[in-house]
Amino acid sequence: MHLFGFSRREMSGPRPVVLSGPSGAGKSTLLKRLMKEYEGVFGFSVSHTTRNPRPGEEDGKDYHFVTRENMQEGIDKGEFIENAEFSGNMYGTSKSSIEDVQAQNLICILDVDIQGVQNIKKTDLNPIYISIQPPSMEILEKRLRERQTETEDSLQKRLEAARIDMELSKEPGVFDIVIINDDLEGAYEKLKSVLVEEIQKVQDAKK
Repeated sequence: MHLFGFSRREMSGPRPVVLSGPSGAGKSTLLKRLMKEYEGVFGFSVSHTTRNPRPGEEDGKDYHFVTRENMQEGIDKGEFIENAEFSGNMYGTSKSSIEDVQAQNLICILDVDIQGVQNIKKTDLNPIYISIQPPSMEILEKRLRERQTETEDSLQKRLEAARIDMELSKEPGVFDIVIINDDLEGAYEKLKSVLVEEIQKVQDAKK
């Protein structure tokens, strides 16, 4: 895998934020709320994927939907800071998608899995690492089943990935903070408190 150095110019703005955690832990809900409260502060790094769009998803907004051939070509050229394969589909974060956000003096949000976190740690991106975890596997399974977007097979794969994710998130030094999302209000306040310094930087720069 090709890894990148980020120039001083790119990194002079607020630090990017790596947000990780299993599917169903509540990352999307917390993120949407954060971006609504602090409009014009955060920018989303749009990931690339080879999976098909779900109903309502937009290319370039939710994901960059690409073919496996195109994505592999980008990886081979060193255009991705991290990539992973899950349930037969490739996912990845391109260097240009982070630079697009940083160029606007916004806090770049990187929503990646635990594999992605470990890969980003090999770069000099220097983000704030945050893990959002469910209170238990039972609650996570209930949330995922209520979505009704998974087949039994893909659900079991997600649950297995979540078990690994939960174990690895407990290792010291992987994340700056692990937030257990057992209460949405409490989890949201914790998330804000970790980011307050970077939010202030962006708001000050706009004055």
